[in-house]
Amino acid sequence: MQTTAKITDINIDFDTRKPKISLLLDSKDIEVVEQLKSKDKLNVELKEYRQKRSLDANAYCWVMCDRIAKELSKDGTIKTKEEVYKEAILAIGTFEPMIIEERAFENFKRIWEKQGLGFLIQEVSRKDKCVRVNCYYGSSTYDSKEMNLLIELIIDLAKSLGIETKPQEEIDSLLESWDKK
Repeated sequence: MQTTAKITDINIDFDTRKPKISLLLDSKDIEVVEQLKSKDKLNVELKEYRQKRSLDANAYCWVMCDRIAKELSKDGTIKTKEEVYKEAILAIGTFEPMIIEERAFENFKRIWEKQGLGFLIQEVSRKDKCVRVNCYYGSSTYDSKEMNLLIELIIDLAKSLGIETKPQEEIDSLLESWDKK
């Protein structure tokens, strides 16, 4: 069972001295909760809730990447929407810094980048048979805050190139729709 919830109470178990919490679940599937209650042990993950990104906003992101690529290609430099997207991913900076042994680097890079178009590896330095890299996550993993940054960057680039964008109210509506989904 996966759902969202709110912590309603926290206290300490007298015997074990471990924290006990009460959750108010957003799900009304009481049968699943009853089945889980009889289990001796459960896997539990508690983390801050973040809205998923809006597919409408994601589609708009790709439309703008395509328009930017076409505008940039007018001067003879061929750009694709995928290249524009990758440059934007690198610019907003959602990455994990890692150090990889040189002998494993090419295989690691191949596997990382196979996850999707925005999963990029940026080599930072090489030293002592190791490669220092930044491993960027694709926007498919972004929450609404991260996707907001990506779209704003792309819109700013489009505006700087004189490309018409949706009116600011409509863009704001796309971005606000994350909070409602």
